[in-house]
Amino acid sequence: MLQGTKPWKIYAIHHSHTDIGYTERQEKIQQYHVDFIRQVLHILREIHSGRRPEWTGFKWVCETFWPVETFLDKASDQEKIEFEEAVRRGDIGLSGTYLNMSELIGKELLESMIQRIRDYGESIQVPVKSAMTADITGFSWGYGQVLLDAGVQNLITCIHAHHSMYPLWKKQQPFWWEMPNGERLLTWNGEHYVFGNDLGLIPGIGGSYTIKDEFDTSKGITFEIAEVRIQRYIDRLQEDGYPFSFAPVMFSGLPTDNSSPNVQMMGFVNQWNEKHGDRIWIEPSTLDEFFTEVREHAENHPNDIPVHRGDWPDWWTDGVGSTPKHVQVFREAQRVYQKVKRLDPNREIVSSESMKEMEYQLTLFAEHTWGYHSSVTEPWNPFVQELGLRKEAFAANASTLVHRALYDILEQKGDALLSPDRPMRFKLHNPYHYTQEDVAHFIMEGWHYDLIKDGFEVRDEGSGELYSAQLRVAPRGVIVSIPVVLQAGEEKTIHIQSVKSGKVKTAYRDDYVGSDRMMDIDVSHAKQAFKMTSTYIDTPFVRIEWSKGAGITSWVDKRTQKEMLRGDRNHNAFTPVYDVTHASKIEDMYEVRRKMGRNRKGPDAVTSIGILTSAEVITQGDVYGTVQLTFKVDGCAHYSLLITAYMDRPRVDVAVRMHKDSVWDPENLYISLPFGSPMTSDSEELWIDKMDALVRPRKDQLTGSLADYYCLGEGIAYVKENNGIAIAMPDTPLIQLGSLKHEFRLLNGDEKLDQDPGHLYSWAMNNYWETNFAATLGGFYEFRYLVTWGEELNSPEAAMDICRSMNAGILSWRIR
Repeated sequence: MLQGTKPWKIYAIHHSHTDIGYTERQEKIQQYHVDFIRQVLHILREIHSGRRPEWTGFKWVCETFWPVETFLDKASDQEKIEFEEAVRRGDIGLSGTYLNMSELIGKELLESMIQRIRDYGESIQVPVKSAMTADITGFSWGYGQVLLDAGVQNLITCIHAHHSMYPLWKKQQPFWWEMPNGERLLTWNGEHYVFGNDLGLIPGIGGSYTIKDEFDTSKGITFEIAEVRIQRYIDRLQEDGYPFSFAPVMFSGLPTDNSSPNVQMMGFVNQWNEKHGDRIWIEPSTLDEFFTEVREHAENHPNDIPVHRGDWPDWWTDGVGSTPKHVQVFREAQRVYQKVKRLDPNREIVSSESMKEMEYQLTLFAEHTWGYHSSVTEPWNPFVQELGLRKEAFAANASTLVHRALYDILEQKGDALLSPDRPMRFKLHNPYHYTQEDVAHFIMEGWHYDLIKDGFEVRDEGSGELYSAQLRVAPRGVIVSIPVVLQAGEEKTIHIQSVKSGKVKTAYRDDYVGSDRMMDIDVSHAKQAFKMTSTYIDTPFVRIEWSKGAGITSWVDKRTQKEMLRGDRNHNAFTPVYDVTHASKIEDMYEVRRKMGRNRKGPDAVTSIGILTSAEVITQGDVYGTVQLTFKVDGCAHYSLLITAYMDRPRVDVAVRMHKDSVWDPENLYISLPFGSPMTSDSEELWIDKMDALVRPRKDQLTGSLADYYCLGEGIAYVKENNGIAIAMPDTPLIQLGSLKHEFRLLNGDEKLDQDPGHLYSWAMNNYWETNFAATLGGFYEFRYLVTWGEELNSPEAAMDICRSMNAGILSWRIR
């Protein structure tokens, strides 16, 4: 029974879900959305002219700003005026969302894109106070802070629970989302974005995608079906203890993403309100109008809206593992973009237009759509291939633009371009707010080798400091590497000069390398500070051991003599774990994936654990040494680790190289990172960064949210009072903490998670989604993992700055 004299209200929010590249080419979708706005302006013209009074009350919400921006670029002056007036009247509502984003988008980039929305709202005297998202299933904690900083006070979500789940254990649940600094964003955790269609808000359009009942909806929803469904829905809300007498319902004009407005909804609304309006009133609405009611309720009944604090992991963030090569390109481009912003803050070299275009390309890649909807069922289709390449092109285009901008800046800063008489002088610069302690690499052409092969020195021209240095011959050139420390904003000029080494080449009494040039004698007794062998690495800071078959079995901090690998680990360090779920026949490639639900593999998945087959010392010098470990694992024609340890610091770089087989069946590749302590231990805490917000997985996140995997900004850190371990992950942003088995998944807050040890893996790649992931991951890859540890990493802030620094690397350029 409905309570009270005031009718129950449904806020009907009419919008078009913006999904780029899933249903059509990107420019066609742009055309659609521009025309949708023009259709809305036509509807409003008809209403305000008096020609169609029965349409009075029609409202339209621009789900994202991308269509508005595109419309404004193409619109006539009169259309721009009409649009502005419609927004001011409240006939059209804006949303503080540029696009529906994946968690790849970083804080700086998101801030710039949201600023576009804010600038437009201010230009027409309509501050954008509310935002909506559709389809996507979570947000980095820092996302909410960016919205608040831009003046957005309200957020409504329309989560698509396909291979995912809404948080807080229920939908239609408002809450105050508290940010790390204590600020709060009023958030409504809503229904699916076409739930209103299935309720029947548009005659003949709708079905049973979100509502499962006895009705045959193959020909759409009749008014009579809508009467039953709407009443049942409200009754069910009240049976569940729903404390509100209103609810938002989103709907589209046609049964598709990127859908046009449909004024037929006003015929249904008018018919409904005339018949049932005394009990249940349907109100076409904008976001701001809906949230006005929510805030009024919050003032009168504050206990009805709880406070929840923490990260909101996105279930669909696993899409970044379906295009690993292009995600790698994107993440490097994003780091270069950040350098460009710092090196040219006043846009004196790189124009504002160039900055906007590189931001646009980065954003279009980070948008939540990964490809055309039939990419798995017909991967050979030319349109599938084309749409996949278009998505990936955004990363490539961004890479081109940001590097062009960086090179333009460096040229202004004296970059010496190729000429016969270039001296071996380099400028080093740290554009960040933190100290960079790293290894700088100076890349020179191959002919420089003859100048320095017999000896050289590397000196700071300002201080006269002489650096330890190491020479490596690379394809088409040579690389000189030096350890260096740069304070925030500091620059140094480095000069490489040819100097005869003076070292006599003769026989040594303690030479353990035989005339066969093989090193296979145990020299652990020798008093060497830096030893690289086929069974271990030993530096002043670390001893790493491995054995055939097992892989890396020990990683000891030499300064504390403590083992850094977990004793309860399931797999050894950097061991690959591969699984594949075989489809019974080609026609089942879709269905075998759909049935995985919220697992990312089937119950009959076949798992292969990497087996170490060989080890080889690659190089050893005054700065670093490198060993290659080769593994055998299913799914890969080649899998090896290049492990580089440094002489002067507790740091080890691991490059994972693989030749991935082409496999159509759904598969996953994980890389074991068994550092730190179990999640059930209190000895140290695991920290990650989510859009610059520091998060402890399973502690600083919403109840009922995803607890299996997370998308990182820079890396992970295990931190305790007097020590820490940091692993920077420049290429592969996904980590897995939940079980690798197919089983019931545990959501955050489930008591069973208290017993889950949370084994850490890098989730390097997957192709499990049944619609728009790439069907094959075949190809060549190199993924980097940069590991450091020590007492200076005793806070998450310090650890993440180290990760940022290692990922960014030392900026250097040649000068005269």
